[in-house]
Amino acid sequence: MTAVTSSLSDDQRAILALWYEVNASLSAYHKLITSFGYPQLAWQAKVEAWKQLGIHHTHLKRHEQPEQTLANIDKIQQALIEGRYGLLFADDADYPAQLSQIYDPPPLLFYRGNSARLHQAQIAIVGSRKPTAHAQKITFDMAQYLAQAGYIVTSGLAMGVDKRAHLGALAQADPDYQGRTVGVMGTGIDVNYPNHRDQLFTQIIEQGGCIISELLPHTQPHKHTFPRRNRLVAGLSLATIVTEATIKSGSLITARLTSEQGKQVFAIPSHIDNSNAEGCHHLIREGATLVYHPQQVLEDVNGQLDYNKGAYRTANATNFNSNHSTINQTSDAIETNSIKSTSQQSPSEIKPARSTVIVPEHLAAIYEQLDWHGQDLDALISATNLAPPQLIGQLMELELMGLISEQGGRYLRI
Repeated sequence: MTAVTSSLSDDQRAILALWYEVNASLSAYHKLITSFGYPQLAWQAKVEAWKQLGIHHTHLKRHEQPEQTLANIDKIQQALIEGRYGLLFADDADYPAQLSQIYDPPPLLFYRGNSARLHQAQIAIVGSRKPTAHAQKITFDMAQYLAQAGYIVTSGLAMGVDKRAHLGALAQADPDYQGRTVGVMGTGIDVNYPNHRDQLFTQIIEQGGCIISELLPHTQPHKHTFPRRNRLVAGLSLATIVTEATIKSGSLITARLTSEQGKQVFAIPSHIDNSNAEGCHHLIREGATLVYHPQQVLEDVNGQLDYNKGAYRTANATNFNSNHSTINQTSDAIETNSIKSTSQQSPSEIKPARSTVIVPEHLAAIYEQLDWHGQDLDALISATNLAPPQLIGQLMELELMGLISEQGGRYLRI
């Protein structure tokens, strides 16, 4: 591997400088690169030139303080020298090719552990932060099975389903199959969030897995950083499995992004009064593939790959079935008192109106086309004349800013 682990070239320092000064804003970064052509030219440009591009005033303020930028780059380089983490740039041969194919690939990735995992075939497993006991077991067993079949299990390092997915992938008796997991962080590479995740991070790294983040070191968790993480989970993977999720779960964002990237979404059903699985049932209604055994996932995903079929241990289907007659018969496996009865919010519940809504200039046109009833992509393409990738990118920006939401394939103001 030729990933950056110590010295940085002038171009790499310029990329880091831009990434720091725009505070990891994908739209601002790509606007600067598109306008100036090269990172060094963009970074050396005057503040006035940035201002004319409509760059946010907080980014301009950081651009006015190059000494602070250089000091931060020096700290990153020192961390690379000390081996605290590694760094991949988008133009490196070792940058994961599958991320290069998404609409808004990050210009760089910080990583800890075995970065070779990023180049292996991955399947994402996501779901609720508070799954039922049965869903935790199903997630663990699914991940263990997929790892034994030769795949890397990718997830978001959160509590609940994510954690069980990582642990299932790591639970391998055969040393050849250990470490088959990738964790995508919603914080800086050196931030343990939640606090007790340091044990999971250590286990992933020591067993040969990998942890990545597109965010700068020391970046703390924020409501906008986790949807960003979700797009990387989807982007790295050939498909996404949702094992249990509520209707408002962030896992549905990952599922939607997976679908928008032209990949398959799988969902595990449950009994109809399990509110914790309502998101999975919604996905199935919207066209996700219903599965109740990991072999069904492999049969669909293997068709996408020119992959070594000998790596798959299909004999494990018997062992899996000995523990699970069928996953969709969850009512027999969960005690009645483990299902929490929750009061559902009325769909017509009105949220307090925003006193002021500040929309970036480059997103104003698409925002004006949206209302509180919702419009689908076809209607928005017709109304804006934007190319689908550009439209989807702008919608994602508005969603990350908390100005719009997507419900049932329709985008609406919130």
